Amino acid sequence: MLIKKKPSWDKFNHNDVTPEEVYQQRRHLLKQIGFLGAGTLLSFPAQAGLWDLFSDDKSSEHFKQAGLNFKKQPAYDQWIYGDETPEAKVISHNNFYEFGTSKTDPIDNAQSFQVSPWQLRIEGEVERPMVLDYDALFRLFPLEERIYNFRCVEAWSMVIPWIGFSLADILKKVGVTSKATHVVFETLYDPEQMPGQKNRFVGGGVAYPYVEGLTLAEAMTELTFLSVGLYGKTLPPQNGAPVRLVVPWKYGFKSIKSVVTIRVTDKQPPTSWNRLAPNEYGFYANVNPKVDHPRWSQASERRIGQGGLFSAKRINTLPFNGYGDMVGDLYKGLNLKVNF
Repeated sequence: MLIKKKPSWDKFNHNDVTPEEVYQQRRHLLKQIGFLGAGTLLSFPAQAGLWDLFSDDKSSEHFKQAGLNFKKQPAYDQWIYGDETPEAKVISHNNFYEFGTSKTDPIDNAQSFQVSPWQLRIEGEVERPMVLDYDALFRLFPLEERIYNFRCVEAWSMVIPWIGFSLADILKKVGVTSKATHVVFETLYDPEQMPGQKNRFVGGGVAYPYVEGLTLAEAMTELTFLSVGLYGKTLPPQNGAPVRLVVPWKYGFKSIKSVVTIRVTDKQPPTSWNRLAPNEYGFYANVNPKVDHPRWSQASERRIGQGGLFSAKRINTLPFNGYGDMVGDLYKGLNLKVNF
């Protein structure tokens, strides 16, 4: 099974990847943040993804041993390798409140997280419900690498090479019914592994399990992606192992991590951040530089990893995070200031 490139997502090219000298500093940086050695606590599938961070071989041991013949593909043509966010930043700068609210809490608190055994259920308004185990996540469809711009609602961004497959592929396989209008996603609920779920003070006051949702049209568009890896490796636990959603034209909180349930429904679902603070976090959460967060501007963003290893430069935010030509038609006639 080969990872393939789809030209319609061709947003980046070879000069967007991390400069070689920056990439080679990852071991030193990971030592500084205490990451080395953490893999000894993990089950083998998780170790495979983590220990590859320290290998000069850029293909994942898990992908190899699973017989997937993973190979790195050219990126997408709006961008070039060189502007991609340094890998060390991507795995150490995370919002994953199940493991704590500090950006470094996930990498500190998630390293004993067990990703196998795992079950992903696809259910609800579907003709053929499905349950996928850990290995099936990597084998059900040909895997692709897509380099997407990732924009956080906190006005920072990264450029990340994800590995996975289209959400539409799995929805077509189960067959959505004529009643379907929305798709709901739910994170694993396991307070013993996720300290933020056990203590809501640690977890930012969110009601768990974490829930997100899309319209069916959003879920079926080409850009919507289920990721099982990044940087040519299986996902680290702090980035949402073993499978997460990636919706690149929306703010990052829509890209739910460690998903165990995908449920097709006939109504718009309540979602975690919208329930907690509806005046700040709308259901749609489309990146929109003209609609500010109540506490900060969304007109520009800090691009993590550009301007030096430990600094970030500020750039203008684009409508729909730069993907308006692909998804703008989904919102014709919708007031994007009211439906933020």
